[in-house]
Amino acid sequence: MLHGEDTDNVPPVSTLDRLSLVLDCFRSTPALSLTDLSRRTGIPRTSTRRMLEQLVRLGWLRRRGSEFELGDTLVEFGALSLYQNKFDRVVAPVLRELHLVTGHVVHLGILDGTDVVYLEKVGGQTAPNLLTRVGDRIPARSSTIGKILLATAPQSDDASADLRSETDRLRHLGIAFGTCAAGFSCIGVRIGSLGGAPAGLSISGPTSQVKFDHRHAAPVRMAAAAIAQYLDFASVTRRPA
Repeated sequence: MLHGEDTDNVPPVSTLDRLSLVLDCFRSTPALSLTDLSRRTGIPRTSTRRMLEQLVRLGWLRRRGSEFELGDTLVEFGALSLYQNKFDRVVAPVLRELHLVTGHVVHLGILDGTDVVYLEKVGGQTAPNLLTRVGDRIPARSSTIGKILLATAPQSDDASADLRSETDRLRHLGIAFGTCAAGFSCIGVRIGSLGGAPAGLSISGPTSQVKFDHRHAAPVRMAAAAIAQYLDFASVTRRPA
């Protein structure tokens, strides 16, 4: 390259550089035409068209008439990134604080069909005999998270009278108390909806140490309310513990 040659407007050479340059154009403008993108990037129109066609096939962009905009795939990536950032900044500290306040294991889980799937677990070292792991799937009715989430879900017409009575009681209380494993008691509350799935959290500890009153119920409720507020989950019904 000759000394003094102006390189500021030289189009990028690699395919990755070109794709990055095209996508960067959407930072300031939500919808752009082929002509707009070719002019802004300095990439030849034919090459720009080929890249746009590839990006549309991948779902990174979508076409509306003669214009292109960010596609569902990139939007989903952005949402996941936003959720992860919020989780790191808000949810994780709340779960850790709940563990410190109660001294018990904290689980965050979602309802998937008739099961609860654990997304997070904090404080497992304090209860090594509580053999739960992130990703575990357990029957919903065997956990307080599952019980409270099922209580707020639509009920089938063939539910027994006893089940309806228990569901009504839990829905009224807004909190579930119970045994989650041999020698362990749990307190669970609903948070709201996470990615379309009902979500909740619980504390679990030795039965002799878990208090089924305001001493432990109140911190669990407060943690759920904090997470619901910052992650824009469905509102949490706040009732005195």
